[in-house]
Amino acid sequence: MSEHRTAVVIGGASGIGWATARALAADGCRVVVADLNADGARGRAGELGEPHTAATVDVTDEGSVQRLFDDLGAVDVVVNCAGFSNVGLIVDMPVEQWRSVIDVCLTGAFIVAKHAGRRLTEGGALVSISSLNGRQPAAAMSAYCAAKAGLSMLTQVAALELGPRGIRVNAVAPGFVHTPLTQPAASIPGVVEEYIENTALGRAGTPEDIAAAVIFLCSPQASWLTGEVLDLNGGAHLKRYPDVLGHVMRLAEAH
Repeated sequence: MSEHRTAVVIGGASGIGWATARALAADGCRVVVADLNADGARGRAGELGEPHTAATVDVTDEGSVQRLFDDLGAVDVVVNCAGFSNVGLIVDMPVEQWRSVIDVCLTGAFIVAKHAGRRLTEGGALVSISSLNGRQPAAAMSAYCAAKAGLSMLTQVAALELGPRGIRVNAVAPGFVHTPLTQPAASIPGVVEEYIENTALGRAGTPEDIAAAVIFLCSPQASWLTGEVLDLNGGAHLKRYPDVLGHVMRLAEAH
């Protein structure tokens, strides 16, 4: 990529976002590390050094997202890594808990697509980080599964709408990746082991695995690829999702 290309990584202060920011910088982009964690974003931008910069953004606040893109002007690459999950049965889940996940993972993705779509240059690329849970259900993860399934369709609609300007819109749907976000799940005995048992390639993913796919989707080599949700999970979509709820319940009983 040309060093003149500007890439915005939302959620870039940790995990997949940080690996993606590093990869885009190594690929010649001027990276804007944007995150709700302002100190984290500044620290990461400092690690990258000039000409890379930091920005603060809250994807649930349209004004915050609009200010980010208005301040930057034209951009060439936008990668949205913002997301989180919670655990709770549908019959027990407070609506506020449901909305908190939908607001970040789906409505937030819509807001980013809206304002990124206005600022992306012709031939630019928008990539969202989705999840294996967009196609594989998991008990007690209704909000996250629904949000990521919705993100898949949002990606396809955005690809249709932005295609006439040459803007490509894709998503990467990772399986289990070791990040700070997944550490609580990984700390529950049996969860990672069961995931690996149901993964054709027999391992969990790394943030760098996902970043490499993002780099491809943003590159000229993917110039005829849009509206795609790329399953990147070691083949976990070929089998079944771990019984996370069962592991949580067994852990609770043990204590």
